[in-house]
Amino acid sequence: MVAVAQASPAHRERVLRAMGVTPWVRRAAPPAAVATAEPAEPKMALSGDCVVVLPAGCSARELDLLGRALVACGPVVARAPRIEVNDGRLPAAPEARAYLVMGEAQAHALGRELPAAVLGRAHIVLADEPASVLASGAGKRRLWNALRSLRRALAAPSE
Repeated sequence: MVAVAQASPAHRERVLRAMGVTPWVRRAAPPAAVATAEPAEPKMALSGDCVVVLPAGCSARELDLLGRALVACGPVVARAPRIEVNDGRLPAAPEARAYLVMGEAQAHALGRELPAAVLGRAHIVLADEPASVLASGAGKRRLWNALRSLRRALAAPSE
């Protein structure tokens, strides 16, 4: 059996730097701070930050395209609840900081359902209906611009 000599921490650091490895040190909080820390609230409530308003009866292809676009914008937008407008009416109108509305008819339905105070505080982004987004490059470009505007609105501090 061969005994392996332990290297000093300084020698280990020199060898790692020579190999191009940056050593990371895990930070530890003091035990008292860990014991008294309250559980952190999530940054986003499920319906508190963003809601996507869709027309009823979207095809699977349209929903897939929209889902991929939302995932590209990050987890807050990707996990946003999706509400369908049936016969010009929303089933429920949750209060949110921002709304991504897919189509003019859905924007009118949202305007009828939400109180004026909520509409005044919310950032409403209008994009083309999913069928027209799927059909043309210009629709995809307008959707991308709408998603960029939505991300900016969600990144701004809430009032």
